[in-house]
Amino acid sequence: MPGMSTRRLFRSRKVLLEDGLQEAGVLVGEDGKIERILKQQDLVSPQSNVEVCDVEDLVIMPGIVDSHVHVNEPGRTDWEGYWTATRAAAAGGVTTIVDMPLNSIPPTTTRKNLETKIIAAKGKTHIDVAFWGGVVPGNQKELKDLVDAGVVGFKCFLCPSGVDEFPHVTRNDVESALQQLEGTNSVLAFHAECDLDEDPVTSQDNPCEYQTFLRSRPAKMEVNAINLITELCAKYKVRCHIVHLSAAEGLPLVRVAKNSGATLTAETCHHYLTLNSEAIPDRAMQYKCCPPVRCLQNKERLWAALVSGELDMVVSDHSPCTPDLKHLGKGDGHFLSAWGGISSLQFGLSLFWTEARKRGFSIADVSRLMSRNTAKLCGLSHVKGQLKEGLDADLVIWNPAASFTVNETIIQHKHKVTPYLGKQLDGQVVYTVVRGHLVYQNGKFSPPLGQLVFPNSS
Repeated sequence: MPGMSTRRLFRSRKVLLEDGLQEAGVLVGEDGKIERILKQQDLVSPQSNVEVCDVEDLVIMPGIVDSHVHVNEPGRTDWEGYWTATRAAAAGGVTTIVDMPLNSIPPTTTRKNLETKIIAAKGKTHIDVAFWGGVVPGNQKELKDLVDAGVVGFKCFLCPSGVDEFPHVTRNDVESALQQLEGTNSVLAFHAECDLDEDPVTSQDNPCEYQTFLRSRPAKMEVNAINLITELCAKYKVRCHIVHLSAAEGLPLVRVAKNSGATLTAETCHHYLTLNSEAIPDRAMQYKCCPPVRCLQNKERLWAALVSGELDMVVSDHSPCTPDLKHLGKGDGHFLSAWGGISSLQFGLSLFWTEARKRGFSIADVSRLMSRNTAKLCGLSHVKGQLKEGLDADLVIWNPAASFTVNETIIQHKHKVTPYLGKQLDGQVVYTVVRGHLVYQNGKFSPPLGQLVFPNSS
């Protein structure tokens, strides 16, 4: 691979453009922007003062934009940090992550707290990073300040978040936030689970069994929350977004809201599309996440929703913690008390492709669901998510036909706890390019070259 001192041309027989995979080249200017897309006929004449990287039959497509990542720095950097999270992202073809407003201390709920996050991130990011803000009880007057400071949008919880410094909101809190956000072009994202009036788990249920945990967070929790969200989305002129939808029972509500003209989007995650509850062993807390992984039939309904458009995008919800919080190997550890979160940031592209190719999805579908739509959600379409002139030259260069096995030696996340250990995946990332700079190459990394990015306010 040539050096990175001048204009560069990345060419392949399989470049993903708007009209599909084709022989083409991505010409990158010295500013790191895409200067020109060269079609096959334009590649014959060599460009002057251009370094050429010909990757032959490897696929070149827009870098992944993962809009749902918990980095946890500062405050819980022992769980994860910018250095390790962004290395993992680079190894997986992710060129931009959007950092969630919790589990760091402080949470991103004020402009001052955002500035603390920015200071913590600078100089440590191997790829580009943007930030979500948070809505918690009492901070509604902070929201416009956070919009002005550059958050991509806001996240709230309709049930306890799991960390004390990020409490969940009531309906009144949400309505107050939506009133503040009208006219800002921002987005309010919801953890869509509402607590039930009665605990569905009894003292006779074994907390070490996965089915006990699954009963503790039934689909009804998501359905109740989505009912509320769709009602409020219709009432206010604010974009609303449902994060990590896991219960297929909520999809008809999403469909009705969209058909009625609501500015509503919804995502699901790799674990809901890859795993199923029937195959999760008891005491295997590495599988715990909230909402939970549900049954095989539910998984297939989520895949169908990606085809129908009820679901708009696929993200990691990378939510790591220290291994002790997962209670792994402890005789008294159980699903109801272990931390809920799955680490998958490095393997998202491969996880999705492994399952998607079996169901007839194309590489263009992958890019739409994991790059273009996520960039659009976060107001980053002016710089990220597509191969177009004037946008950042963010590329993932990968081999869809290559397979590999997940093992601890290749994991770049701070901790190696993941339900995917030992799993064979299809789709191997070979190079990751951020703004024209090679940040990852076959297991090797450049120094951190990532920048902080902010949404288009127009």
